[in-house]
Amino acid sequence: MANLDVNLALLQVQVNMHHLLEMERARLQQEADQQLVVRRRRVRRRRYYCRPANTPLQRLLHGDWSNLLRTLRTHDEGAFYNYIRMPPRMFDEILHRVTPYIMKKQTNFKDPLEPGLKLACVLRHLATGDSYPTMAFGYRISRHTVAAFLPEVCQAIFDSYADEVLESPDSQEDWLEVEEAFRTRWNLPHCCGAIDGKHIAIRKPNKSGTLYHNYKGFFSVVLLAVVDADYKILWADVGGVGHQSDAQIFNASDLSRCLQYNTLNLPEDEPLPGDDRPFPYFFVGDDAFALRPRMMKPWGSRNLDRAYRIANYRLSRARRVSENAFGILANRWRCLLGTMMQGPQVVQVIIKALCCLHNVMRIRYPTVNNNLVDQEDDQHYLVPGEWRRDVQQLLPLNDALPRGQYDLKAGSENRKYLTAYINSPAGSVPWQERMVV
Repeated sequence: MANLDVNLALLQVQVNMHHLLEMERARLQQEADQQLVVRRRRVRRRRYYCRPANTPLQRLLHGDWSNLLRTLRTHDEGAFYNYIRMPPRMFDEILHRVTPYIMKKQTNFKDPLEPGLKLACVLRHLATGDSYPTMAFGYRISRHTVAAFLPEVCQAIFDSYADEVLESPDSQEDWLEVEEAFRTRWNLPHCCGAIDGKHIAIRKPNKSGTLYHNYKGFFSVVLLAVVDADYKILWADVGGVGHQSDAQIFNASDLSRCLQYNTLNLPEDEPLPGDDRPFPYFFVGDDAFALRPRMMKPWGSRNLDRAYRIANYRLSRARRVSENAFGILANRWRCLLGTMMQGPQVVQVIIKALCCLHNVMRIRYPTVNNNLVDQEDDQHYLVPGEWRRDVQQLLPLNDALPRGQYDLKAGSENRKYLTAYINSPAGSVPWQERMVV
Protein backbone atom coordinates (compact mmCIF):
# COMPACT_ATOMS: atom_id res chain seq x y z
CA MET A 1 0.00 0.00 0.00
CA ALA A 2 2.84 2.35 0.82
CA ASN A 3 4.50 1.60 -2.53
CA LEU A 4 1.25 2.51 -4.32
CA ASP A 5 1.09 5.91 -2.60
CA VAL A 6 4.70 6.64 -3.55
CA ASN A 7 4.06 5.74 -7.18
CA LEU A 8 0.99 8.02 -7.27
CA ALA A 9 2.99 10.89 -5.83
CA LEU A 10 5.77 10.41 -8.37
CA LEU A 11 3.20 10.32 -11.16
CA GLN A 12 1.66 13.58 -9.95
CA VAL A 13 5.09 15.22 -9.89
CA GLN A 14 5.76 14.09 -13.43
CA VAL A 15 2.42 15.51 -14.61
CA ASN A 16 3.16 18.84 -12.94
CA MET A 17 6.64 18.96 -14.43
CA HIS A 18 5.25 18.20 -17.88
CA HIS A 19 2.68 21.02 -17.49
CA LEU A 20 5.40 23.48 -16.44
CA LEU A 21 7.57 22.45 -19.34
CA GLU A 22 4.73 22.99 -21.78
CA MET A 23 4.07 26.48 -20.36
CA GLU A 24 7.76 27.38 -20.59
CA ARG A 25 7.93 26.06 -24.16
CA ALA A 26 4.90 28.18 -25.14
CA ARG A 27 6.45 31.29 -23.57
CA LEU A 28 9.72 30.78 -25.39
CA GLN A 29 7.90 30.22 -28.67
CA GLN A 30 5.93 33.45 -28.17
CA GLU A 31 9.11 35.41 -27.49
CA ALA A 32 10.74 33.89 -30.57
CA ASP A 33 7.77 34.86 -32.71
CA GLN A 34 7.88 38.43 -31.41
CA GLN A 35 11.60 38.70 -32.11
CA LEU A 36 11.01 37.36 -35.59
CA VAL A 37 8.34 40.02 -36.22
CA VAL A 38 10.71 42.73 -34.97
CA ARG A 39 13.48 41.49 -37.24
CA ARG A 40 11.15 41.35 -40.22
CA ARG A 41 9.73 44.80 -39.56
CA ARG A 42 11.31 47.30 -41.85
CA VAL A 43 12.69 50.41 -40.26
CA ARG A 44 11.11 53.36 -42.04
CA ARG A 45 13.78 55.77 -43.05
CA ARG A 46 13.10 59.44 -43.46
CA ARG A 47 13.16 60.37 -47.10
CA TYR A 48 14.00 63.99 -46.30
CA TYR A 49 15.33 65.73 -43.27
CA CYS A 50 13.83 68.87 -44.83
CA ARG A 51 11.69 68.71 -47.93
CA PRO A 52 13.16 70.52 -50.94
CA ALA A 53 10.27 73.01 -50.99
CA ASN A 54 10.76 73.85 -47.29
CA THR A 55 14.45 74.70 -47.23
CA PRO A 56 15.45 78.11 -45.81
CA LEU A 57 16.30 79.33 -49.29
CA GLN A 58 12.89 78.32 -50.70
CA ARG A 59 11.19 79.82 -47.64
CA LEU A 60 12.99 83.10 -48.31
CA LEU A 61 12.29 83.13 -52.04
CA HIS A 62 8.72 81.83 -52.16
CA GLY A 63 7.24 81.76 -48.63
CA ASP A 64 4.24 83.95 -47.76
CA TRP A 65 6.09 85.65 -44.90
CA SER A 66 9.02 86.78 -47.03
CA ASN A 67 7.02 87.75 -50.11
CA LEU A 68 3.25 88.11 -49.81
CA LEU A 69 3.06 89.83 -46.44
CA ARG A 70 5.89 92.23 -47.16
CA THR A 71 4.31 93.16 -50.49
CA LEU A 72 0.92 93.73 -48.85
CA ARG A 73 2.46 95.80 -46.05
CA THR A 74 4.20 98.05 -48.58
CA HIS A 75 1.59 98.39 -51.32
CA ASP A 76 -1.83 97.39 -49.94
CA GLU A 77 -2.52 97.78 -46.22
CA GLY A 78 -6.19 96.98 -46.73
CA ALA A 79 -5.30 93.56 -48.10
CA PHE A 80 -2.82 93.10 -45.26
CA TYR A 81 -5.69 93.77 -42.83
CA ASN A 82 -7.92 91.24 -44.59
CA TYR A 83 -5.14 88.66 -44.51
CA ILE A 84 -4.55 88.62 -40.73
CA ARG A 85 -7.47 90.79 -39.49
CA MET A 86 -5.34 93.65 -38.17
CA PRO A 87 -3.33 96.58 -39.58
CA PRO A 88 0.47 96.41 -39.83
CA ARG A 89 1.14 98.61 -36.79
CA MET A 90 -1.01 96.35 -34.61
CA PHE A 91 0.83 93.32 -35.93
CA ASP A 92 4.15 94.99 -35.11
CA GLU A 93 2.99 95.71 -31.55
CA ILE A 94 1.96 92.11 -30.95
CA LEU A 95 5.17 90.82 -32.51
CA HIS A 96 7.24 93.04 -30.22
CA ARG A 97 5.43 91.66 -27.19
CA VAL A 98 5.51 87.96 -28.01
CA THR A 99 9.03 87.76 -29.45
CA PRO A 100 10.70 87.09 -26.06
CA TYR A 101 8.31 84.17 -25.52
CA ILE A 102 8.59 82.46 -28.91
CA MET A 103 12.14 83.28 -30.08
CA LYS A 104 14.36 80.20 -30.13
CA LYS A 105 18.12 80.17 -29.71
CA GLN A 106 20.27 79.84 -32.78
CA THR A 107 22.41 76.71 -32.87
CA ASN A 108 25.04 75.19 -35.13
CA PHE A 109 22.49 72.58 -36.15
CA LYS A 110 19.94 74.88 -37.80
CA ASP A 111 18.55 78.42 -37.77
CA PRO A 112 15.28 78.96 -35.84
CA LEU A 113 12.13 80.22 -37.53
CA GLU A 114 11.53 83.94 -37.36
CA PRO A 115 9.02 85.07 -34.69
CA GLY A 116 7.22 87.13 -37.32
CA LEU A 117 6.67 84.06 -39.49
CA LYS A 118 5.22 82.14 -36.54
CA LEU A 119 2.91 84.98 -35.55
CA ALA A 120 1.71 85.61 -39.11
CA CYS A 121 1.03 81.92 -39.66
CA VAL A 122 -0.95 81.64 -36.42
CA LEU A 123 -2.98 84.79 -37.08
CA ARG A 124 -3.79 83.58 -40.58
CA HIS A 125 -5.01 80.27 -39.18
CA LEU A 126 -7.14 82.05 -36.55
CA ALA A 127 -8.56 84.45 -39.13
CA THR A 128 -9.59 81.78 -41.64
CA GLY A 129 -9.49 78.38 -39.97
CA ASP A 130 -7.20 77.05 -42.70
CA SER A 131 -5.79 73.58 -42.06
CA TYR A 132 -2.21 72.96 -40.98
CA PRO A 133 -1.17 71.52 -44.38
CA THR A 134 -2.53 74.62 -46.12
CA MET A 135 -0.52 76.89 -43.81
CA ALA A 136 2.54 74.67 -44.21
CA PHE A 137 2.48 74.90 -48.02
CA GLY A 138 2.05 78.66 -47.93
CA TYR A 139 4.81 79.37 -45.42
CA ARG A 140 7.14 76.58 -46.62
CA ILE A 141 7.35 74.77 -43.29
CA SER A 142 6.26 71.39 -42.00
CA ARG A 143 2.68 70.91 -40.82
CA HIS A 144 4.07 69.30 -37.68
CA THR A 145 6.02 72.49 -37.06
CA VAL A 146 2.81 74.52 -37.36
CA ALA A 147 1.09 72.21 -34.87
CA ALA A 148 4.04 72.61 -32.48
CA PHE A 149 4.31 76.39 -32.38
CA LEU A 150 0.61 77.37 -32.67
CA PRO A 151 -0.28 76.75 -28.99
CA GLU A 152 3.04 78.31 -28.00
CA VAL A 153 2.25 81.54 -29.87
CA CYS A 154 -1.33 81.65 -28.55
CA GLN A 155 -0.11 81.19 -25.00
CA ALA A 156 2.45 83.98 -25.55
CA ILE A 157 -0.33 86.33 -26.74
CA PHE A 158 -2.37 85.54 -23.65
CA ASP A 159 0.58 85.98 -21.29
CA SER A 160 1.53 89.28 -22.93
CA TYR A 161 -1.91 90.91 -22.86
CA ALA A 162 -4.07 89.21 -20.25
CA ASP A 163 -3.10 91.46 -17.34
CA GLU A 164 -3.66 94.57 -19.46
CA VAL A 165 -6.79 93.92 -21.52
CA LEU A 166 -8.54 90.93 -19.92
CA GLU A 167 -8.41 92.01 -16.30
CA SER A 168 -11.88 92.32 -14.77
CA PRO A 169 -12.58 95.40 -12.62
CA ASP A 170 -11.27 94.97 -9.09
CA SER A 171 -12.48 98.18 -7.45
CA GLN A 172 -15.84 99.81 -6.98
CA GLU A 173 -14.71 102.81 -9.04
CA ASP A 174 -13.94 100.56 -12.02
CA TRP A 175 -17.32 98.84 -11.75
CA LEU A 176 -19.02 102.23 -11.60
CA GLU A 177 -17.36 103.16 -14.89
CA VAL A 178 -18.80 100.02 -16.49
CA GLU A 179 -22.20 100.81 -14.99
CA GLU A 180 -22.12 104.37 -16.27
CA ALA A 181 -21.54 103.14 -19.82
CA PHE A 182 -24.53 100.80 -19.62
CA ARG A 183 -26.66 103.56 -18.10
CA THR A 184 -25.80 106.16 -20.73
CA ARG A 185 -25.61 103.96 -23.85
CA TRP A 186 -28.21 101.28 -23.11
CA ASN A 187 -30.42 103.01 -20.50
CA LEU A 188 -30.10 100.25 -17.91
CA PRO A 189 -28.80 101.61 -14.59
CA HIS A 190 -26.90 99.45 -12.10
CA CYS A 191 -25.95 96.98 -14.86
CA CYS A 192 -22.29 95.93 -14.57
CA GLY A 193 -22.10 93.60 -17.56
CA ALA A 194 -23.94 91.29 -19.93
CA ILE A 195 -23.19 87.58 -19.56
CA ASP A 196 -23.59 84.91 -22.21
CA GLY A 197 -22.14 81.56 -23.21
CA LYS A 198 -21.47 79.95 -26.57
CA HIS A 199 -20.59 76.46 -27.81
CA ILE A 200 -17.44 76.23 -29.93
CA ALA A 201 -17.35 73.12 -32.10
CA ILE A 202 -14.34 70.79 -31.82
CA ARG A 203 -13.40 67.40 -33.20
CA LYS A 204 -14.29 64.52 -30.89
CA PRO A 205 -11.34 63.94 -28.54
CA ASN A 206 -10.04 60.38 -28.33
CA LYS A 207 -11.56 58.22 -25.61
CA SER A 208 -13.80 61.06 -24.39
CA GLY A 209 -17.15 59.31 -24.81
CA THR A 210 -19.97 61.86 -24.53
CA LEU A 211 -18.05 64.27 -22.32
CA TYR A 212 -17.93 66.97 -25.01
CA HIS A 213 -21.17 66.02 -26.77
CA ASN A 214 -23.76 68.81 -26.48
CA TYR A 215 -27.53 68.92 -26.83
CA LYS A 216 -27.32 69.90 -30.51
CA GLY A 217 -25.47 66.72 -31.43
CA PHE A 218 -21.87 67.88 -31.93
CA PHE A 219 -18.79 68.11 -29.72
CA SER A 220 -17.86 71.44 -28.17
CA VAL A 221 -16.21 73.44 -25.44
CA VAL A 222 -18.01 76.40 -23.88
CA LEU A 223 -16.92 80.02 -23.75
CA LEU A 224 -18.67 81.90 -20.94
CA ALA A 225 -18.00 85.65 -20.89
CA VAL A 226 -19.06 88.93 -19.30
CA VAL A 227 -19.08 91.87 -21.73
CA ASP A 228 -19.13 95.62 -21.07
CA ALA A 229 -21.15 98.26 -22.94
CA ASP A 230 -18.43 98.67 -25.60
CA TYR A 231 -18.32 94.95 -26.51
CA LYS A 232 -15.09 94.28 -24.60
CA ILE A 233 -14.76 91.06 -22.63
CA LEU A 234 -14.40 91.74 -18.91
CA TRP A 235 -14.16 88.12 -17.79
CA ALA A 236 -14.04 84.79 -19.63
CA ASP A 237 -14.13 81.12 -18.70
CA VAL A 238 -13.39 78.29 -21.16
CA GLY A 239 -13.54 75.37 -18.76
CA GLY A 240 -17.01 74.14 -19.69
CA VAL A 241 -17.52 71.01 -21.79
CA GLY A 242 -20.33 70.33 -24.20
CA HIS A 243 -22.30 67.75 -22.20
CA GLN A 244 -22.81 70.10 -19.24
CA SER A 245 -26.09 71.91 -18.83
CA ASP A 246 -26.25 75.68 -18.63
CA ALA A 247 -26.68 75.53 -14.85
CA GLN A 248 -23.65 73.25 -14.41
CA ILE A 249 -21.40 75.47 -16.50
CA PHE A 250 -22.31 78.67 -14.69
CA ASN A 251 -22.37 77.15 -11.21
CA ALA A 252 -18.92 75.63 -11.74
CA SER A 253 -17.43 78.96 -12.86
CA ASP A 254 -15.47 81.36 -10.71
CA LEU A 255 -18.02 84.10 -11.41
CA SER A 256 -20.82 82.13 -9.74
CA ARG A 257 -18.74 81.62 -6.61
CA CYS A 258 -17.74 85.27 -6.55
CA LEU A 259 -21.38 86.33 -6.80
CA GLN A 260 -22.37 83.84 -4.12
CA TYR A 261 -19.75 85.02 -1.63
CA ASN A 262 -19.84 88.68 -2.75
CA THR A 263 -16.11 88.85 -3.53
CA LEU A 264 -16.32 90.79 -6.81
CA ASN A 265 -16.08 94.09 -4.95
CA LEU A 266 -19.22 95.40 -6.66
CA PRO A 267 -20.49 98.79 -5.41
CA GLU A 268 -22.73 98.87 -2.39
CA ASP A 269 -26.49 98.92 -2.95
CA GLU A 270 -27.67 102.37 -3.95
CA PRO A 271 -31.01 103.80 -5.13
CA LEU A 272 -31.70 103.73 -8.84
CA PRO A 273 -31.63 107.18 -10.53
CA GLY A 274 -34.63 109.19 -9.36
CA ASP A 275 -35.54 106.57 -6.73
CA ASP A 276 -35.08 106.30 -2.97
CA ARG A 277 -34.81 102.52 -2.31
CA PRO A 278 -31.39 100.80 -2.34
CA PHE A 279 -31.02 98.39 -5.24
CA PRO A 280 -28.07 96.04 -5.92
CA TYR A 281 -25.74 96.27 -8.92
CA PHE A 282 -26.27 93.29 -11.20
CA PHE A 283 -25.40 91.40 -14.40
CA VAL A 284 -27.93 90.75 -17.14
CA GLY A 285 -28.25 87.43 -18.95
CA ASP A 286 -30.75 85.25 -20.80
CA ASP A 287 -32.83 82.24 -19.79
CA ALA A 288 -29.73 80.05 -19.53
CA PHE A 289 -28.97 81.62 -16.14
CA ALA A 290 -30.93 81.36 -12.93
CA LEU A 291 -32.37 84.49 -11.37
CA ARG A 292 -30.27 85.77 -8.48
CA PRO A 293 -30.09 89.02 -6.48
CA ARG A 294 -27.20 90.14 -8.72
CA MET A 295 -28.32 88.32 -11.89
CA MET A 296 -31.28 89.71 -13.86
CA LYS A 297 -32.90 88.18 -16.94
CA PRO A 298 -36.05 88.86 -19.01
CA TRP A 299 -39.41 87.48 -17.98
CA GLY A 300 -40.86 84.38 -19.60
CA SER A 301 -42.42 85.18 -22.95
CA ARG A 302 -45.90 83.73 -22.38
CA ASN A 303 -49.00 85.81 -21.55
CA LEU A 304 -47.11 88.88 -20.35
CA ASP A 305 -48.73 92.18 -19.54
CA ARG A 306 -47.51 95.31 -21.30
CA ALA A 307 -45.37 96.40 -18.35
CA TYR A 308 -43.49 93.09 -18.37
CA ARG A 309 -42.94 93.25 -22.13
CA ILE A 310 -41.49 96.73 -21.75
CA ALA A 311 -39.16 95.45 -19.03
CA ASN A 312 -38.10 92.61 -21.33
CA TYR A 313 -37.32 95.13 -24.08
CA ARG A 314 -35.12 97.17 -21.77
CA LEU A 315 -33.30 94.14 -20.35
CA SER A 316 -32.82 92.55 -23.78
CA ARG A 317 -31.55 95.84 -25.18
CA ALA A 318 -28.60 95.68 -22.78
CA ARG A 319 -28.22 91.91 -23.01
CA ARG A 320 -27.68 92.11 -26.79
CA VAL A 321 -24.25 93.57 -26.07
CA SER A 322 -22.90 90.09 -25.29
CA GLU A 323 -24.38 88.61 -28.46
CA ASN A 324 -22.81 91.38 -30.55
CA ALA A 325 -19.45 90.88 -28.85
CA PHE A 326 -19.51 87.20 -29.81
CA GLY A 327 -20.55 88.23 -33.32
CA ILE A 328 -17.52 90.53 -33.67
CA LEU A 329 -15.25 87.86 -32.19
CA ALA A 330 -16.41 85.10 -34.52
CA ASN A 331 -16.52 87.22 -37.67
CA ARG A 332 -12.99 88.50 -37.18
CA TRP A 333 -11.54 85.14 -36.12
CA ARG A 334 -13.45 82.74 -38.31
CA CYS A 335 -11.75 79.63 -37.02
CA LEU A 336 -14.51 79.73 -34.39
CA LEU A 337 -17.23 79.25 -37.02
CA GLY A 338 -16.00 75.84 -38.14
CA THR A 339 -15.00 72.69 -36.30
CA MET A 340 -11.65 73.18 -34.60
CA MET A 341 -9.34 70.23 -35.16
CA GLN A 342 -7.10 70.69 -32.11
CA GLY A 343 -7.48 68.93 -28.79
CA PRO A 344 -9.54 70.55 -25.99
CA GLN A 345 -6.48 71.89 -24.13
CA VAL A 346 -5.12 73.59 -27.24
CA VAL A 347 -8.58 74.94 -28.10
CA GLN A 348 -8.82 76.52 -24.66
CA VAL A 349 -5.46 78.25 -25.16
CA ILE A 350 -6.61 79.50 -28.58
CA ILE A 351 -9.86 80.90 -27.17
CA LYS A 352 -8.06 82.75 -24.39
CA ALA A 353 -5.70 84.29 -26.94
CA LEU A 354 -8.64 85.31 -29.14
CA CYS A 355 -10.34 87.03 -26.20
CA CYS A 356 -7.17 89.06 -25.65
CA LEU A 357 -6.89 89.93 -29.36
CA HIS A 358 -10.56 90.93 -29.42
CA ASN A 359 -10.08 93.35 -26.53
CA VAL A 360 -6.86 94.74 -27.96
CA MET A 361 -8.61 95.58 -31.23
CA ARG A 362 -11.58 97.14 -29.40
CA ILE A 363 -9.22 99.32 -27.36
CA ARG A 364 -6.82 100.32 -30.14
CA TYR A 365 -9.42 100.61 -32.92
CA PRO A 366 -12.86 101.11 -31.29
CA THR A 367 -14.65 101.97 -34.54
CA VAL A 368 -13.43 98.99 -36.57
CA ASN A 369 -16.10 96.33 -37.28
CA ASN A 370 -18.88 98.42 -35.74
CA ASN A 371 -20.91 97.65 -38.86
CA LEU A 372 -21.10 94.08 -37.60
CA VAL A 373 -23.02 94.95 -34.43
CA ASP A 374 -26.71 95.75 -34.02
CA GLN A 375 -27.57 99.42 -34.51
CA GLU A 376 -30.56 101.62 -33.70
CA ASP A 377 -32.03 104.14 -36.11
CA ASP A 378 -33.22 107.63 -35.16
CA GLN A 379 -36.46 106.16 -33.83
CA HIS A 380 -34.55 103.54 -31.75
CA TYR A 381 -35.77 100.65 -33.88
CA LEU A 382 -33.34 97.74 -34.13
CA VAL A 383 -31.16 97.46 -37.24
CA PRO A 384 -29.63 93.94 -37.16
CA GLY A 385 -25.86 93.80 -37.50
CA GLU A 386 -24.11 92.00 -40.32
CA TRP A 387 -22.97 89.19 -38.00
CA ARG A 388 -26.59 88.01 -37.75
CA ARG A 389 -26.74 87.49 -41.53
CA ASP A 390 -23.98 84.90 -41.38
CA VAL A 391 -25.41 81.42 -41.69
CA GLN A 392 -22.81 80.06 -39.30
CA GLN A 393 -22.98 81.49 -35.81
CA LEU A 394 -21.79 80.45 -32.40
CA LEU A 395 -24.47 78.34 -30.76
CA PRO A 396 -25.88 79.64 -27.44
CA LEU A 397 -25.75 77.55 -24.30
CA ASN A 398 -29.39 76.57 -24.58
CA ASP A 399 -32.13 77.69 -26.92
CA ALA A 400 -34.88 76.26 -24.73
CA LEU A 401 -36.23 77.15 -21.33
CA PRO A 402 -33.82 76.49 -18.45
CA ARG A 403 -33.99 73.13 -16.71
CA GLY A 404 -32.67 72.06 -13.34
CA GLN A 405 -32.50 75.63 -12.02
CA TYR A 406 -34.46 77.58 -9.49
CA ASP A 407 -34.83 81.31 -8.98
CA LEU A 408 -34.07 82.74 -5.58
CA LYS A 409 -36.86 84.70 -3.95
CA ALA A 410 -34.62 87.71 -3.50
CA GLY A 411 -33.81 87.70 -7.22
CA SER A 412 -37.52 87.51 -8.12
CA GLU A 413 -38.31 90.42 -5.83
CA ASN A 414 -35.50 92.48 -7.35
CA ARG A 415 -36.76 91.79 -10.88
CA LYS A 416 -40.29 92.81 -9.92
CA TYR A 417 -38.98 96.04 -8.43
CA LEU A 418 -36.80 96.72 -11.49
CA THR A 419 -39.83 96.12 -13.74
CA ALA A 420 -41.87 98.65 -11.75
CA TYR A 421 -39.01 101.15 -11.92
CA ILE A 422 -38.62 100.76 -15.70
CA ASN A 423 -42.33 101.51 -16.13
CA SER A 424 -42.27 104.49 -13.76
CA PRO A 425 -41.61 108.12 -14.80
CA ALA A 426 -38.20 107.97 -13.09
CA GLY A 427 -36.91 104.94 -15.02
CA SER A 428 -38.75 105.01 -18.35
CA VAL A 429 -37.40 106.19 -21.71
CA PRO A 430 -39.59 108.10 -24.19
CA TRP A 431 -39.64 105.44 -26.93
CA GLN A 432 -40.25 102.27 -24.92
CA GLU A 433 -44.05 102.33 -25.28
CA ARG A 434 -43.99 102.06 -29.07
CA MET A 435 -41.41 99.25 -28.99
CA VAL A 436 -43.97 96.82 -27.58
CA VAL A 437 -46.89 95.75 -29.74
